[in-house]
Amino acid sequence: MTAAQSTGSHTTGIRLHAPVPGWARTADVVVVGSGVAGLTAALRCAAAGLRTVVVTKARLDDGSTRWAQGGIAAALGEGDTPEQHLDDTLVAGVGLCDEEAVRLLVTEGPDAVRRLIDSGAHFDTAPGGETIALTREGGHHRSRIVHAGGDATGAEVSRALVTAVREAGITTVENALVLDLLTDEEGRTAGVTLHVMGEGQHDGVGAVHAPAVVLATGGMGQIFSATTNPAVSTGDGVALALRAGAEISDLEFVQFHPTVLFLGAGAEGQQPLVSEAVRGEGAHLVDADGVRFMRGRHELAELAPRDIVAKGITRRMQEQGAAHMFLDARHFGEQMWRERFPTILAACRANGIDPVTEPVPVAPAAHYASGGVRTDRDGRTTVPGLYACGEVACTGVHGANRLASNSLLEGLVYAERIAADLVARPLTPRTPVLSTLPGRPLLEAEERFAIQRIMTQGAGVLRSAASLTEAAAALRELDEASRAALAERGKTAEPGVDTWETTNLLAVARVLVAAALRREETRGCHWREDHPERDDAAWRRHIVVRLDRPERAEGPGIRPAQDEPVEAGQLAVAADGKTPNEALRVSPATLNVHTTSTADFPPTIEAHTQEQ
Repeated sequence: MTAAQSTGSHTTGIRLHAPVPGWARTADVVVVGSGVAGLTAALRCAAAGLRTVVVTKARLDDGSTRWAQGGIAAALGEGDTPEQHLDDTLVAGVGLCDEEAVRLLVTEGPDAVRRLIDSGAHFDTAPGGETIALTREGGHHRSRIVHAGGDATGAEVSRALVTAVREAGITTVENALVLDLLTDEEGRTAGVTLHVMGEGQHDGVGAVHAPAVVLATGGMGQIFSATTNPAVSTGDGVALALRAGAEISDLEFVQFHPTVLFLGAGAEGQQPLVSEAVRGEGAHLVDADGVRFMRGRHELAELAPRDIVAKGITRRMQEQGAAHMFLDARHFGEQMWRERFPTILAACRANGIDPVTEPVPVAPAAHYASGGVRTDRDGRTTVPGLYACGEVACTGVHGANRLASNSLLEGLVYAERIAADLVARPLTPRTPVLSTLPGRPLLEAEERFAIQRIMTQGAGVLRSAASLTEAAAALRELDEASRAALAERGKTAEPGVDTWETTNLLAVARVLVAAALRREETRGCHWREDHPERDDAAWRRHIVVRLDRPERAEGPGIRPAQDEPVEAGQLAVAADGKTPNEALRVSPATLNVHTTSTADFPPTIEAHTQEQ
C-alpha cells in the first residue's frame, strides 16, 4: 500500500453528537462557505455544468471576505513582475513556503483578478480612470495592491461575487452550519451533514449527498478573546476535516495583525482592524513618547512583514508596561482620511477616537490562520473528494507568516484550480455510510469564553513551554469534563449551533497548542519566548497532524500511524481513493506528527523526517 492510498482511505469515525439527518438532497459539488474562495469555486463549477450547492453559516455576504480592508496583491503594475511578488512572499513566509505553490499564486493571480473584474467587481482607479490604482503594504517592495472603496475591498469583492452567484441561479443554503463529512465504505467523500437554522425550505439536521465537497469555511479567530474575525469564524472547517481524517498542517502559525484598534484591556470578540494600507500611505507607529520604535528593527520599518511589526509592538509594550502603542496619521488630514480610509475613520470615531487630530491606539490581535487543512496544488486534501481553499486550507503559499493582501488572491487562484480539477474528472455518486460510533460529547456554549481566555493567555502572541503546557492541561480538562458528564448522566450538552461551535473550537485549540508546543523555535508568527531564535537546522519543516480512528466505542484510542514515509519534500495525495495524483513538492522538509485523538494531548508522535 502506498502512502497516498493509506492516507486517502483513512477515516476516524469521529463525529459531532447530532440528530440523524431528517432530509437530504443531491448535487455534484457542495461548497461550504461563501467568501471569495467558496463563491469563486461555485461560480466556476456551475459554469461548467456541475450541479453545485453553496452552504453558508449565515448570509451569503457574512463571511470574513467582506471585512477585508486591505486589497488584493497582484503584479499588475508597470515594472512589477510575478517573480518580484514571489520573492516578497517567500521572505514573509520565513523559509516554510512551498515555492512552486507560491509561483502558481503569483503567475496565475493577475488573470484571476481580471476575471474577478469581469465578474462585476469595481476597483479604485488612478487619476484619469483608465488604470487600476495600486498601493503598497507591509512586506511588499512594489505598489501592487488593488483596492475598492479605499478600505472596503472585501465588501466590494463579496458584493460582486454574491450578485454573480444569484444571477447564475446557483442553489444556496443560508444560515446552515455544516457538521460532518459523509463518506462511503472506502472512505471517499459522499457529502455533508448540516443543520439549517430558522425558517426555510429545510429546517433542522439534514444532508447533501455529493461526491465532492469544497471546504471554504474561513478562519478560526474566535478561539482567541480578541480577533478581527467575525463571530462565524469558529474553525468549523478544520474541525470537520480533523474528524474526517484529513491532515492539518502549520496550525501553530496564527497571524496576529499588528494594528487592531485598542478598545480596552477587557475588550472581547471582533475588533476593528486598522489596515496595513494606512502604514502603506505613510502612517507611523509611535509609543506614548512619540518615538518611532520600528526604525532600526527592519529595513522597511513600519512596512516590515506583519510578524515583525507585531513583535516590535509587543516588545515595546513590554518595555514600557503599556497596553497598546499608537498609529499616528494626523498628517493625512481630513480629506485623505475620508477618501482613502472611510471605513477606518468611521470605526475610530464610533469608538471616540478621531485619527485626524490624535494618534490611534493599536495592539496586535488574532487575524489569520496561515495553516489549515493540508492540500496539494489543486486543492485536494488527503481525504478523496474533499477539497479546501481560502483561509481554511494550507496550500503552502503562506509558510510561517502570510504576506499582506495575499489571502484574497489565494482564495481566487486556488478556488479556480479546484474547479478545474473537478470539471476534469468524473463525479460518480457515492453511498454514504453513517458512523456506528457515538457522537463526540458536546461542550456547553459558555465554555467558549473559557477556551478563548486559555488560548489568549497561553497561545497568543507570546508563547512558552510553560504557557502552552498550562493551556494544554486546561483544554484537556474541558474535554474530560464533557466526557465525564456523558458517562455520569448519560447525556451531553444539548445539540445546537452554540454547542457545536464550542466543541469545534476546542478541537482546533487542542491541535494548535500541541503543534505550538512541539515547535521549539521562533519563526514567523510563532513566537516562543523560551526559544527566541529561528532554528533552520532543526525546524525548517512542517508539523502535520491528523486524528486516528478510536479503537473503543467509549472514546478515541491510540494506534500507530499507518503512513509510509514520503520522499523528501513530497506529499502524495489520493485523488480518487485508488491512485495518487502528481506529487506535491514542498521546499522544506516535512515532519508528520500523527496524533490519535484530541483526548490524548500532548500527542503521541510518529515522526517521519527528511532533511531538505
